[in-house]
Amino acid sequence: MIFMRSTLREFAAAGVGVFIVLLAITFTSQLIRLLGSAARGRIPADAVVTLMGFSALGYLSVLLSATLFLAVLLTMTRAYRDSEMVVWQSSGQGLLAWLKPVLLFAVPIVASVSVLSLYLTPWAVTKAEQYRHQLENRDDVSAIAPGVFKETKRGDRVFFVEKLSADLTQVANVFVHSEQNGKQGVMVASRGYVETTPEGDRYLVMLNGRRYEGTPGQADYRIVSFERYAVLVEREESKRFMPSQKSQSTDQLLAQPTPVHLAELAFRIGLPISSIVLAFMAIPMSAVNPRTGRFANIIMAVPVFMIYSNLVSMSQAWIAQEKMPASIGMWLVHGIMFLVLVVLFLWRMGKLRAWFGR
Repeated sequence: MIFMRSTLREFAAAGVGVFIVLLAITFTSQLIRLLGSAARGRIPADAVVTLMGFSALGYLSVLLSATLFLAVLLTMTRAYRDSEMVVWQSSGQGLLAWLKPVLLFAVPIVASVSVLSLYLTPWAVTKAEQYRHQLENRDDVSAIAPGVFKETKRGDRVFFVEKLSADLTQVANVFVHSEQNGKQGVMVASRGYVETTPEGDRYLVMLNGRRYEGTPGQADYRIVSFERYAVLVEREESKRFMPSQKSQSTDQLLAQPTPVHLAELAFRIGLPISSIVLAFMAIPMSAVNPRTGRFANIIMAVPVFMIYSNLVSMSQAWIAQEKMPASIGMWLVHGIMFLVLVVLFLWRMGKLRAWFGR
């Protein structure tokens, strides 16, 4: 009982620490990527937080799987390094005795990974794709980000707005570059607003500004001052929303068992299976010499996790390309890794040396 309680307590403490670190790394990388897109005007600044939330749900199942693996590995590595494993083994707690506490710790995490992988992650991907689709189909003025030069989708105008109101109707210090009838024109105004006509047409109305028009390289420029100048904002036809297979619900994948859908289903099912296999694999992998480095096993664990993940992705691609039947591809990689797990246990328990030494 003492062994079980102390082990589960250490697993939980290590798991919380590992999850916080992995989540911080993932959030930071995603935030940098989204802020870079916002700075280049690809997405509006107000969409960063929303996309971050959808992205977090999408990566949560993988983070929990990695957390489970590393928590078990770090806890048992510390027990070996501090010679606690010798005490447990002398008390009759062999290597197989660790299976039960690891299983008790893994069950709620694997259940969470299953729910996320099969239901919540596809929902998050669907919402993210729909949101990006809405952003792509906004008109040119709505897509403007303050402080960023933004080219229209047709490529005939460039907008720059220093300030933009929260309701996207008022602009300040606006700059518009356009080309009409072979001549290039530049319009600048101190302020403006967006106006919608009863027919549904939208105009960017600039107030108290100037227009500079002419041909580059020639001295025929003319300057026109205006009190009010309206620029028609053209709206492209909305593109049809085409969801990817990652956004399909699990029920939809089962209802339409095409090779692509079966490949995605194999990936979703494979996440919880790989989580439990890796958790058990951490038991024999944690054996370490106390004189070695503190993170020696982590250096070995990262390639194992990456190889397993890549093999699952490869089997997914083979199923989608019909190079492998889904009935085999869904279980082949996990079966191989389970055999590796059994071999590691036998090796750490000295069974292999005893058999081959005869």
